[in-house]
Amino acid sequence: MLRIPCALTIAGSDSSGGAGIQADLKTFAALGVYGMSALTSITAQNTTAITAVQDIEPTVIKAQIDAVAEDIGVNAAKTGMLHTSNIIKVVSEVVEKYHFPLVVDPVMIAKSGAVLLRPEAIDTLVKKLLPLAVVVTPNRMEAEELLKVKIRTLEDAREAAQRISFLGPKAVVVKGGHLFSSEKAIDILYYEGKFNSFEGERYDTKTTHGTGCSFSAAITAELAKGKGVVEAVGVAKEFVNRAIRFGLPIGHGHGPLNPMAHLYNEAEKYYVLKNVGDAIRILEEHPEVGILVPEVRMNLVMALSYATTPKDVVGVLGRITKVKRGVRASGCPEFGGSGHVARTVLAVMKHDPSIRGAINICYSEKLVKLCEKLDIVTSYYNRREEPNETKKVNGGTIPWGTDQAIKRIGKVPDIIYHFGDWGKEPMITLLGKTSVDVASIAVKIARELLKRES
Repeated sequence: MLRIPCALTIAGSDSSGGAGIQADLKTFAALGVYGMSALTSITAQNTTAITAVQDIEPTVIKAQIDAVAEDIGVNAAKTGMLHTSNIIKVVSEVVEKYHFPLVVDPVMIAKSGAVLLRPEAIDTLVKKLLPLAVVVTPNRMEAEELLKVKIRTLEDAREAAQRISFLGPKAVVVKGGHLFSSEKAIDILYYEGKFNSFEGERYDTKTTHGTGCSFSAAITAELAKGKGVVEAVGVAKEFVNRAIRFGLPIGHGHGPLNPMAHLYNEAEKYYVLKNVGDAIRILEEHPEVGILVPEVRMNLVMALSYATTPKDVVGVLGRITKVKRGVRASGCPEFGGSGHVARTVLAVMKHDPSIRGAINICYSEKLVKLCEKLDIVTSYYNRREEPNETKKVNGGTIPWGTDQAIKRIGKVPDIIYHFGDWGKEPMITLLGKTSVDVASIAVKIARELLKRES
């Protein structure tokens, strides 16, 4: 029997569930490793403040780590809140005893401003714990505190990562969430004398509580699986980026990110693939749909609930083609099987996450009017009105146009169409909650169109 990788979090408890060991254990579970914990402090906190802290006796912290290490074993571990010098000392001693790979999240200040690492303990952290770390993951403020310098640019972050590595850790990630005003959040990894950059979208959101905890926990989970440092950091970056985007708007302050978004996507893959397969059968069983196939052919898609890229959207490889007796799928439904239609769904989901299915059909003014008579809500955009700066962005037209169509009527329509452009065929995209829904709508439209033409 294969043994499940086991990861240990040595950190504080967050009573609101958004950070600390609670966030770590959720992240471990989402990434398929068995999570264990050694509690260092109990905090009374919510999304706005930490109101009380009770440290655990260092001997009890040691006993917790000994208990799991001697029985279950630890493939990798991470540290979070280590409030005092004595706690850091005992954790360092136990890590040296068992030699498991360690990720150090040098937690110092909570988002509410509460001190999570006493100032006098910083020196102990640097001297005792950092030399034992495989990876250390400071944000800008933590890196500034460790080095007593200001960090403002990417070059500053690279220099800081390299300098922190001189303190002993094998790898250093200076996180970019607090670093720059650019559209991207860029993390800098320094490892084995080389720099790596990891980019993610920067979201205008307050659901960021627990970001550092989940990031370091995700690295730990991947190390526990036997992954290398660079790959582990890459997985963690993508994991946390999705968790922030789909964070949970609860409480009155900084709501928690959603580390379970990754797991929900994984759990839903079979359902989405099956739904697209069922929708293909609906189209192939109704030959009248052939009248709707555009020159560029047709694609049918459905996105995962927490989709962020076309790789999270199932489409038909080779698209759907018009044949003598209706339509046939050229290939199987697969994740990443669509480009244009997938990007339309992703843009729509930013306005209404429940709309996850789409299909493209040919455009005609007659067809649009027919849809409106069938009480299908329509809207449109004109590609010739697209700003030059948007045209320069690869794949930027569809998100821009989708947003324009939604703004035009103040809600997500059932159909978005455009009039084409130089070298671009005019197109209609049907939208719905699932691919089966949009396939059924396409059949209804095709039947009505043939009825009116006969």
